[in-house]
Amino acid sequence: MSDDRRTDSGIELQPVYTAHDLDARGFDPVRDLGEPGELPYTRGPYPSMYRGKLWTMRQYAGMATAEESNKRYRYLLDQGQTGLSVAFDLPTQMGLDSDHPRAEGEVGKTGVAIDSVEDLARMLEGIPLDKVSTSMTINATAPILLLMYELVAEEQGVPASDISGTVQNDILKEYAARGTYIYPPRPSMRLITDLFAYCGEHIPKWNTISISGYHMREAGSTAGQEIAFTLADGIAYVQAAIDAGLTVDDFAPRLSFFFACHMNFFEEIAKFRAARRLWARIMTERFGGIVKSAMLRFHTQTGGATLTAQQPENNIVRTALEALAAVLGGTQSLHTNAYDEALALPTEHSATIALRTQQIIGYETGVTETVDPVAGSYLVESLTTELESLARDYIDRIDEMGGAVVAIERGFYQDEIHEAAFRIQKAIESEERIIVGVNRFVDTDDKAMELLQVSSADTDKQIERVRALRASRDGSAVTAALAEVKTVAEGTRNLLPPMKEALRVRATLGEVSDVLRAVFGEYRPAY
Repeated sequence: MSDDRRTDSGIELQPVYTAHDLDARGFDPVRDLGEPGELPYTRGPYPSMYRGKLWTMRQYAGMATAEESNKRYRYLLDQGQTGLSVAFDLPTQMGLDSDHPRAEGEVGKTGVAIDSVEDLARMLEGIPLDKVSTSMTINATAPILLLMYELVAEEQGVPASDISGTVQNDILKEYAARGTYIYPPRPSMRLITDLFAYCGEHIPKWNTISISGYHMREAGSTAGQEIAFTLADGIAYVQAAIDAGLTVDDFAPRLSFFFACHMNFFEEIAKFRAARRLWARIMTERFGGIVKSAMLRFHTQTGGATLTAQQPENNIVRTALEALAAVLGGTQSLHTNAYDEALALPTEHSATIALRTQQIIGYETGVTETVDPVAGSYLVESLTTELESLARDYIDRIDEMGGAVVAIERGFYQDEIHEAAFRIQKAIESEERIIVGVNRFVDTDDKAMELLQVSSADTDKQIERVRALRASRDGSAVTAALAEVKTVAEGTRNLLPPMKEALRVRATLGEVSDVLRAVFGEYRPAY
């Protein structure tokens, strides 16, 4: 066996690390490390970190109908979860109502189906929106879901100024890695900056975007690529907002990020520290942002791609190690995957184990008692410095192409991710990379597991509801409101106010999306 050992990002690993390795990489503890809560935020965005408050335990969930999802959210909150994280089904993500022909077979399968304000109200029934923050993993239809959420809060008697949460709203990574886009990149960027401006005026506590490396990592990128492509997308969003007339320090403090955490333990810890440091430098050097604008706050989800269908109980161990790496890397919120998610949506039992994993790390291990306990490790600091350098080199290449939008349109992200994924798969097949239960220590007697199934009755119920809504609402009011959305889409005014009025009179998600499709067109990749 070759003694050339490398991380997933291709960084060569030494047998032993010493102070010499830090010197060789130009590491300066004053410039590169600093104190927790101070620039460049290598050691975390807050001075006391988890001594002051644990990360938000935000388990991602959503299934079938609004009622079923509501039951799961209330169950998780009763079990000690501290924030909601909503998964939507594919039709909702793609701007299709549940009775659309293209939605057939997908309603409620990968998350909750939401067609109208009524659906979202059912999903959030009994949950106080002024006390619980909600993260919504939604992109092309993010403005629609946020406006629905605001309307539900108003109907609960909660003012928009009191609600808090995040919409993912990161369309660029959809073109690069995931595929749930609707419109071409440039009108999609308009929707994002319109949402920035709207929240700045109406929903000040809302995180207006969660710039996501998670899906690119899940598609096969390395840790270094995940940092680079995520921050390059962040640069594009910041510049687009500035170009739209916004002031950087009016919106940048509400930006948030979303990373995966995979199995290379020390590289993952270093990845989070390197991302914070590099973003701080980008925001201060490139955009002149104030201290709060330079603070990278992020949510983490343990690796979905690292879960195995073989010997699925082993995934409990994988998730625990990944969650620990995320905590040692300084995450602000965390989702831990359930052990059966390689096979189906999690059962109540597996979701509880996933939540308990976070609670055990937070309350039993002692890793929260000291801020950034890995600081000064020769290995971790060396990896942090190398990952920052690697990511900066990628960002320089993206800048030379004309930025993230151009790089994605040319297929640069996609090609790099596909090549990295191919290398990893090749290493698994050759057994250079060992996956327990898959290519080593295989068990031929895997036992059948009880899996969660989405009933066709739930799908039928959702389709009946959206049709009943159309029959019972004021059709002329909906027609007039949608016509105003079209007029504004054809101009330059902020799209969210007319979209909100359309949703208030019970236009559906699909109808609003169709108006925008008619004006903006649909994206078809050229590569």
